[in-house]
Amino acid sequence: MTDANDVRDEYDYGYRHRTGEGGTEPGEDAIEHSAEHTAEHSAEHDADAAHDAEQEAAALATVLPYSLIVGQEELRTALEIAYVCPAVGGVLATGQRGTAKTTTVRAFTKMAVGGLPVTMPIGATDDRVLGGWRIKELMKGKPRKSDGLLVQASKSKAHMLYVDEINLLDDYLVNIILDAASTGILALERDHRSEQTQHVEFTLVGTMNPDEGGLRPQLLDRFGLVAAVESEPEALKRQLIVERVLRFEAERGDPGSQFMADAARADAEKRAVLDAARRRLAHVECGSAVYAGCAALAEGFQLAGHRGEIVLVRAAQALAAIEGAPSVTLRHLADVAKPALFHRRGRGDTGTLPLWGGEDDAQVRDLLADIRG
Repeated sequence: MTDANDVRDEYDYGYRHRTGEGGTEPGEDAIEHSAEHTAEHSAEHDADAAHDAEQEAAALATVLPYSLIVGQEELRTALEIAYVCPAVGGVLATGQRGTAKTTTVRAFTKMAVGGLPVTMPIGATDDRVLGGWRIKELMKGKPRKSDGLLVQASKSKAHMLYVDEINLLDDYLVNIILDAASTGILALERDHRSEQTQHVEFTLVGTMNPDEGGLRPQLLDRFGLVAAVESEPEALKRQLIVERVLRFEAERGDPGSQFMADAARADAEKRAVLDAARRRLAHVECGSAVYAGCAALAEGFQLAGHRGEIVLVRAAQALAAIEGAPSVTLRHLADVAKPALFHRRGRGDTGTLPLWGGEDDAQVRDLLADIRG
């Protein structure tokens, strides 16, 4: 990796050499070169932005509307909660291949913000994730930094970084991504030099296939919510999935399609509900019974640390806001218990995600039954 200071020193030397006066005052040639250089960069930036916008518009046209998604209740609820309350801490979707995890995430961001999440490709390098130098410009002696995926996600419409098969990433990169997502700070040290700290703000959404390995418990705990995604078992729902997907593909380019118009209207209505919930979130009250319920769940499920209780409160508050409720109830708490506790139950250091069963639901009910409020 090229050292930033070495590049800067070399560039400064070339600049001083062109001034002709030891670099103390820029000569006319240097000023003219600098202006041309700036104009060139501006034109390249505008061209890149136009190209990116064109590509995103083309990609959006292929994304299934959110209202046409069949099932996926757990993942959809988790995404909606994380949108209303980003402080929840991101979403991890776990499930087999072909269960529409990526489709649901892309459909959600299209509905919520009219854009797509910044997506980390499999096998992304450090420079691609964290930022580096643009090779073409660097070879011309015109060093320009390129934003990494974390900064791009922070600047995007969706404010979301989507990482498919996150369990296959190096723990080193996963750690940096989770730290940046939770703290809002990207602080890097490369080649034994500290780089400028950057402020980033994005929601992390990851997917994983548990058959291909797990995440360390310390990393799992950094995700606010986990959604278990499964194929729809019922024949009628599977039929509906096929019908909607094929009809969407047939009519997505038809401006007169009533099917597409109805889907767009349903998406707009859902977005209005979520945006209203975001505005209402700070005014949703939490009473002492809710805090007592969080403590009881944390004790009963033997949670390590206190992140679980905080996530429980925030997720329940967001759910209440989505429903238009003035305050959080124990029912809201019970409804978010599974995604908030799924990956935090005591299980040693295996990094596996044991299935959530009926006994877990019963335990939640029993633990909250004695709470008064």
